[in-house]
Amino acid sequence: MLVALTDPIDPAGEAVLRAAGHDVQLPGPDGLDALLARAQAVVVRRKLPDDLSARAPRLLAAVRQGVGVDMIPVEDCTAHGVLVANVPGANADSVAEFAIAQMLAIARRAETMHAELLAKGWDIARSRSATAFELRGRTLGIIGVGAIGTRLAEIAGPGFRMRVLGHRRGRGEMPPGVERVDLDALFSDSDFIALACPLTQETRGLVSAERIGRMKPSAWLLNLARGPVVDGAALLEALRAGRIGGAALDVYDEQPLAPAHPLRALPNVILTPHVAGLSSEAVERMSTGAAEEVVRILSGARPRSFINPEAWEASRARRAALGHPAEEAAA
Repeated sequence: MLVALTDPIDPAGEAVLRAAGHDVQLPGPDGLDALLARAQAVVVRRKLPDDLSARAPRLLAAVRQGVGVDMIPVEDCTAHGVLVANVPGANADSVAEFAIAQMLAIARRAETMHAELLAKGWDIARSRSATAFELRGRTLGIIGVGAIGTRLAEIAGPGFRMRVLGHRRGRGEMPPGVERVDLDALFSDSDFIALACPLTQETRGLVSAERIGRMKPSAWLLNLARGPVVDGAALLEALRAGRIGGAALDVYDEQPLAPAHPLRALPNVILTPHVAGLSSEAVERMSTGAAEEVVRILSGARPRSFINPEAWEASRARRAALGHPAEEAAA
C-alpha cells in the first residue's frame, strides 16, 4: 500500500514501512493533495486539510509522528472511518531536557553573556553574572503532567532540587514530588511555568490575560505545547510592559514566525523554531513508532495509541469498500 509522508522521516522509520512491503512517497511536483488522493496511510508532520477524507478517498490511517494530533482533522477522520494514532512519550526526554536548558539559560544569563562577550567585551559580559541565579529552591509549575511533564518533574525536582507544582486534566495521582495545585495557585507561585499540555478546546487560550496577570514580575513562561494555548496579545502586552520576567517560546499561533513579528524585537524573550522534541534520538523513536503504527493499521490491527477508537467499526466498512480484508490481524 502507499504511505504518504507529509515531510521526510528518519530512515529507520522508512525502513520499517518498506520492510512491510509498503511504497513510501513524499509529495512530488503536484503537491501533497495529489499524493493524498492515492495514499492508504499518511505519516503526519504538518497540518492536514480539514476536509482530509474528501481529498484522500482511499485513506485508512493518519498517524502523527509525535504527540499532538491538532494537525489531524480527527472528527473528519472519525466520521469516515480513518484511524488516527500518535506516538506518545517518544520525545518526552527531548522536550523535558530542552525545557531545563531554557531555564538554565535564563537563570545564568547564558545567551546575553555570549552576545555581549562578542559585541561589548569581557568585562561587560561578566557583569551580567550579578543577576544570575540558581534553579535550586525555585518553583516550577507544569501545566500538563503527562509523559513530558512527568519527565520534566523528575529532572527539576530530584535533579535541581526545585519545588514542582502540577496541573492536569483528571484526578489521577501526580507523579512523586509533584504538588497538585489549581491554575490560580500555579500562576501565582511559580518562578517558571512550563506548558506541556495538548491543544484542545479546553486548553485554547488557557494562559489568559487574567492568569498572566497573576504571574510574579520575575517569572518566565515556557511554551512547549502549542501557540494557541496562550493569549498571544496578552503575553505580548505583558512582555512589552515588563510585567513578567520573560517568555521562552518554541511554538507560535502561526508558524513559521513572521519576519516582522513584534516578539522578535523584545529583549526578554528566547525564541526557537518548534524544535523542543527534535533531538536525533527522539526523531528516530517518533519515526519508527509512527511507522509501526501505520504497519499495524494497514495489516488490519488496532493501533496501540488509538486516538479515535469510536471509528473502529466505520474503518472496517471502509476497508471492505476499498477492497481490503476487514479481519483484524493479531496485534
